[in-house]
This record gives sequence, C-alpha cells and structure tokens, in this order.
Amino acid sequence: MFTWIIIGATVLVSWLAFNDRRLMDRLILWPPAIDKSKQYDRLLTYGFLHADFAHLLFNMVTLYFFGRYIEAVMSRWSGPWVFPLFYLSALVVSILPSYLKNQHNPRYYSLGASGAVSAVLFAFILLQPWTWIFVFFIPVPAIVYAVAYVAYSIWMDRKGGDHINHSAHLAGAAYGVMFMLIMRPDVLGHFLNAVANPGFPR
Repeated sequence: MFTWIIIGATVLVSWLAFNDRRLMDRLILWPPAIDKSKQYDRLLTYGFLHADFAHLLFNMVTLYFFGRYIEAVMSRWSGPWVFPLFYLSALVVSILPSYLKNQHNPRYYSLGASGAVSAVLFAFILLQPWTWIFVFFIPVPAIVYAVAYVAYSIWMDRKGGDHINHSAHLAGAAYGVMFMLIMRPDVLGHFLNAVANPGFPR
C-alpha cells in the first residue's frame, strides 16, 4: 500500500512542479534556503521532484518492482509503518553528504528520488542476490549489478560532469544495506550463504 502511495505522491508533486516553477523552487534542495532560512523540509521534499518525465519514470518503475517486495518483508518483520519510515529516512540520509559538501554553495541544486530508490534496491539485493535484474532489457544477476553499480557510481562521483548525484546513489545504497542489517542481523548470514551458493530463480 505505501509503495503505491509514495509513487502516487511523487508522480503528482513532480507533475505539478513541471508546470509550476515556484513550486519547483520551493521544494528543490538548495543549500542556502536550509542554511539561512531553516527550510529543513527541503531535505525531504527534493525527493518528490524530478528533472523530467524520463527521470521520474525510471525511478518510479524501479520503486514499483522492488518497493513492493521490501515493503512486504518489512511489514512482516516489524509492522506496516517501517517501510515508509525507511523510504523517507533514506531520502534524508542519501542527500546528507551532498548537502554538507555544498552547504554554502548557492549554485548547487539537487532533486530526485534516486537515493531512496537505491536504498530500496540494495535492500532487495541483500535478500535476493541472484534474482535477475533487467538493465536496458539485458538480464543481469542482482549481485553482479550491485558491484557494477557501486563501482560505476564511485568512478563517476570522482569524475563528475554529468549532473547526476552519484554520491546520493552510493549513500542510499549503503543506507539500504545498513537498515536491513540493523533490523535483522541474521540477514548478513543469509546473504553470504546465498552468494556462496548461486541459485538463479526461474
């Protein structure tokens, strides 16, 4: 249920902001507004905005496929409110490194749910490392995708120049793994056993 609510809210806010520059300016992560005007809500609201429809579609499709599974698992473990708290906290945690680095930079802006979506995706990978993930219609084992994703994000974060917040992707991925391990430490044993004994779902 909450996965659908998050998707619906994100699509609605993004669509409204596409057509309302004032709304976009108010919700986007802009460090001076937080530093000087104490608009701390921007550490959350930026994740409900997207640069364009393709950006929105990619994040929401990913959240749809993996969010429902993680929501079901977390609900079974700890109750229905855990998943929305996980997702919203992932928005904040994933953007913190970028925000702190650019805290006094008036030219820095950030938006998009990618950091929180990365947290959801890596929480899934921790539980199902050998599930097939389709990357541009090419099937790739989840664990292989995770390694490539982290390596690429680190490389691009150091290289820069593509206007994508790779730091948020990395922070979100790390947060997703840590959140799951704090909830259920035995997940680590499950993951290591699964990696050591590959089994591809049919």
